[in-house]
Amino acid sequence: MHGVSLLRAAHSLMRVAQGTAQALHTISDFRPHVILLTGGFVGVPVSLAGWLRRVPSVVYLPDVEPGMALRLMARLATRVAATVDASTFHLRHCNVVTTGYPLRASFKSATRAAGRARFGLSEASLMVLVYGGSKGARSINQAVLRDLPNLTRHATVVHITGAADWEEVRARREALPEAVRARYQVFPFLHDEMPLAMAAADLVVCRAGASVLGELTFFGLPAVLIPYPHAWRYQRVNARYLASRGAAVLLEDHALSAAGALARVVNELLGSPARLDAMREASAQLAVHDGAERIAALLEEVARA
Repeated sequence: MHGVSLLRAAHSLMRVAQGTAQALHTISDFRPHVILLTGGFVGVPVSLAGWLRRVPSVVYLPDVEPGMALRLMARLATRVAATVDASTFHLRHCNVVTTGYPLRASFKSATRAAGRARFGLSEASLMVLVYGGSKGARSINQAVLRDLPNLTRHATVVHITGAADWEEVRARREALPEAVRARYQVFPFLHDEMPLAMAAADLVVCRAGASVLGELTFFGLPAVLIPYPHAWRYQRVNARYLASRGAAVLLEDHALSAAGALARVVNELLGSPARLDAMREASAQLAVHDGAERIAALLEEVARA
């Protein structure tokens, strides 16, 4: 309903009403003890239905700042679980508890030694991990391809492209000189092996979705964060949160169009071991290692109450 025409808003309101009726029916059949909501407009009808049925709910906020839908759900919720303490500023009238970000078990079992072995790296070599989210990021992919000789000068680059640009990037890699190709590993996706890639990395270049608040800090990873420019400001807020605490550098997406811009930032960090160490320590200090367990405990507490 935000930022749309009156006609579109009216249509959306009708869909919310329809969704609420469907959710009321489901809740009546399923009879849950507690509802877990994670934001987005699709959760609003479920939140409303739970409130009407007097079923307690827990809303989980993965990002630093909530969107409009999550703000509404938080008002109706019994408790709000937040990834970081800074979120309490945006939800001052709600019952907020900081739980941290929930991580898969494979993150907790990944070690630097195993990650280095998987990607064929010695302990002394530097590794930069580049990815753009589940669908990739064309602007980041193109910047990497433009800057490859400079990016691979001091480090091995492990680049996760996403599906859309995979064929183009793979073809470009095959045309590289052998010396550059040996220091440039590309993958369309890394599913189960993503924790190993993070454990092996010395620096990460990526977007600033909610996962950076939990996954990067878990491994104490310094990062160059490039917020996605064509969406609401939540990625920029996430990036500023980490940057303001010394764990990351914020690089605007439009800056990537300048030749050598990405390589300059990356090589400046790689060439400053003391700064990287300080960023690594700052990132690790923000980590919460048991976010999933804390959210589960909160759900059980609310259900029992």
